[in-house]
Amino acid sequence: MGRVLVVAGLIEGPQPGRFLVSRRPAGAHLAFAWEFPGGKVEPCESPVSALERELAEELGIEVEVGDVFAVGHHVYTDADKEVVLLVYRCRWVRGEPQCLEVAEWQWVDVDTLLALPMPPADVPVLARLRRERAAFP
Repeated sequence: MGRVLVVAGLIEGPQPGRFLVSRRPAGAHLAFAWEFPGGKVEPCESPVSALERELAEELGIEVEVGDVFAVGHHVYTDADKEVVLLVYRCRWVRGEPQCLEVAEWQWVDVDTLLALPMPPADVPVLARLRRERAAFP
């Protein structure tokens, strides 16, 4: 079983309290699940650089990466891999999101975000959002 380090962004958009989510494309593991956008960290790449690269490749956007918001972990037995997920608070800087390597994307409020079907590795992130939802307008 392989271990994969994955990074994702909790990206606040132009409207306070709305965050960017993307939907995995057909053919991908967990196809059509909603997720915090991001991807795998390549060898010799820092997590922050990987997140900036993945967001440019998948959505065509640039963000300012902040602190780690939450850490997720899950063993996907169906894919024979263990995922360690670092989710960073990010601020959208430029570039209009596009579906370059995602099926779709949306800016959503916290209540909508908490209702979306998301991968198991995202559970700790959703739990923190649920606890702190009052902090988001």
